Amino acid sequence: MNAPVRTVLLREDQDDIAVLVLNRPQARNSLSEALIAALTESLAEIATDRVRAVVLAANGTAFSAGHDMKEMTARRSDPDRGRAYYRQLMDACSRMMQAIVQLPKPVIACVQGPASAAGCQLVASCDLAVASSAASFATPGVNIGLFCSTPMVALSRNVSRKHAMEMLLTGDLLPADEARRIGLVNRVVAPGSERAQALALARQIAAKSALTLRIGKEAFYRQLEMPLADAYRYASEVMVENMLARDAEEGIGAFIAKRTPGWEDR
Repeated sequence: MNAPVRTVLLREDQDDIAVLVLNRPQARNSLSEALIAALTESLAEIATDRVRAVVLAANGTAFSAGHDMKEMTARRSDPDRGRAYYRQLMDACSRMMQAIVQLPKPVIACVQGPASAAGCQLVASCDLAVASSAASFATPGVNIGLFCSTPMVALSRNVSRKHAMEMLLTGDLLPADEARRIGLVNRVVAPGSERAQALALARQIAAKSALTLRIGKEAFYRQLEMPLADAYRYASEVMVENMLARDAEEGIGAFIAKRTPGWEDR
């Protein structure tokens, strides 16, 4: 029987920052059905509450080892050898990853240890990532006969094709500094300081207009999938609508008057 949904994921709000903590340290925070459901539920709640930014962290020595292989293997005894279950699980996980991208608030991964397979996918799905120098990243499915096809989607949208393919084809562990070099993480910090550094970054971002952050995050991901001319047409229209928002009027006025803006998030 799965653990209760709320025990595998902890939430602590620090002012207007939500800290979500993967809480399966004994299983290296592998993404069980319960943990995927808990993340999906929490993201839905955060989408409409007062939180302005999210830090996604983990308890224990590993950030996440990816899918729970023991949970998945147990379904090979199903009449269809697990086909229906695996499809349902992959769909649920894909929806959760997309919920991070679609969340109208920035999400910062705080990586203290290894992030592999779907754990690496989780980091790649976040908007930003702060990693301990002790962290590492891998898509090692190829080593066990299971290519990291779903992690590939997020990974290939973060790093160049050849870097992504090397990770996918070799399964090698990537040190944190190399992950930063190829664009998978933003910052590498001293071990033990990653949570504080991620929170500091979240607070810096949360001090901006929530409306502006929502507009910008949505536009960023939408234009990435468009041809160049379409992207410019779309971004120009977004810029026009943003310019007419109350917070843009206030922010520009404050800039000209050399004062601190007072955001109304509208």
